[in-house]
Amino acid sequence: MKPKFSYINSQLEKIRKNDLYRQLRSGKVNGAFITINRKKLLNLCSNDYLGIPSIKLVTNQMQSSSRLVSGNDLAFNILEKKLAKHKSQQNALIFPTGYMANLGTITTIIRKGDQILSDELNHASIIEACKLSNAKISIYKHNDINDLKLKLDKKYKRKFIITEGIFSMDGDFANLKEITEFAEQKNIITVLDDAHGDFTVGQDGKGSANYFNVSKKIDLYISSLSKGLGSFGGYIASQKNVVDLCINKSKSFIYTSALPSVFVEYSIKRFDSNREKFRKKLGKNVHFISSGLKKIGYKIDSKTHIIPIIVGQEKTTLNFGKYLFDKGIYAQPIRFPTVPKNKARIRLSVTSWLTKKQIEDVLDVFESAGKKFKIL
Repeated sequence: MKPKFSYINSQLEKIRKNDLYRQLRSGKVNGAFITINRKKLLNLCSNDYLGIPSIKLVTNQMQSSSRLVSGNDLAFNILEKKLAKHKSQQNALIFPTGYMANLGTITTIIRKGDQILSDELNHASIIEACKLSNAKISIYKHNDINDLKLKLDKKYKRKFIITEGIFSMDGDFANLKEITEFAEQKNIITVLDDAHGDFTVGQDGKGSANYFNVSKKIDLYISSLSKGLGSFGGYIASQKNVVDLCINKSKSFIYTSALPSVFVEYSIKRFDSNREKFRKKLGKNVHFISSGLKKIGYKIDSKTHIIPIIVGQEKTTLNFGKYLFDKGIYAQPIRFPTVPKNKARIRLSVTSWLTKKQIEDVLDVFESAGKKFKIL
């Protein structure tokens, strides 16, 4: 008798054959570095963009349970008020993760009979949430306002545009000025996933909509506490009735344990820290590494802290990543299905942790790697 899960082996073999096999790599992060198998590497994969130094907490409270059933720690209320003000919205609601925030909110406010206009490069959590909503899903070409307009179907009473603010794999901004202008003309609800723009761009890190001066034109923000803020969790910010409905109907809010209160208090401390100091340092680092890569000969379109180096073939990209690893740089290859086939890349995450000398060393390695793999 065959083992019950033997059918899985053929799937794994196909993944390996296509150079798409993934493995977990255990490591210990410390500031700008990560140590893997006793090898210390410069970490260019971190989402801790601001690099706010560790903050000590007096509490050791790890209580985690349903907020509706077992009580609502006051720390949630404090942080949610700060986040609502941060996004110039009436209310905010914290979810255990950004993925769950997308899943729970989109499926709560959108239903069968509605139309969703979704950017083709939106995050997997948005894609899954849209499918679960049972709405009509219309995918428009990435950042293409003309295609967005063509995909609008007047027969649907309620229509939603959903986009990321800064796209997680390409590092480019959504065309928020034109998107919000069109949405305003056609009375379309705008939903912005600002996970990578929040706390990193805009005045006082208020995000990508603030960066383009269209904050008031966004109807619903979905974001993360685990990237720019360097903590853990996700949240939404919108009108009071939207948040109230999520409290009453969002499955990923109701039927799961809340964040342990220690993480909420940690987020409050980080929110109240001198974030602007680190945001400015991040901006300088982004300019330094982007301009340096361009001088070497790389084509860099990103203007943000996410900088993709497009290599192309999956196997070549894996070898490129191994070369970086051997030279002391940890920058993971990103492959299908996260990005399209034959558009594999090395995704650089710039943080404020990096020093000028470290960036200079990174540029030297990328110059030699580009020549070795004939990217330059």
